[in-house]
Amino acid sequence: MAIKGAEAVIQDSIRVALAQAGYIVFRANVGKVKTADGRWFDSGLPTGFPDLVGYKPENGRIFFIEVKTKTGRRRKDQVAFANGLKDKHVIYGVARSAEEAVEIVRYELKILGD
Repeated sequence: MAIKGAEAVIQDSIRVALAQAGYIVFRANVGKVKTADGRWFDSGLPTGFPDLVGYKPENGRIFFIEVKTKTGRRRKDQVAFANGLKDKHVIYGVARSAEEAVEIVRYELKILGD
């Protein structure tokens, strides 16, 4: 549980830094949860979808950021999602800090590995 908490803190700092840099960013919640009345709710996003998605207002380029702690590793479904972007004209990277995320978006990098 501590890793998820640490990852959430990193994710929040990344969201703030990207917004301050002028980028539009959204948190993407993936998965299923049980509602208070016992029904299942599915976010609708595919498994492996990155934690953050957004775009650069100056050119409309979309970006995907997978957030991990310093020692965190992507799951197989996250790697598969990233590999599906190989030949797409999008920005993608694994960020372990706000500085890394801003660099990925600013320089329009595509970093498919950890």
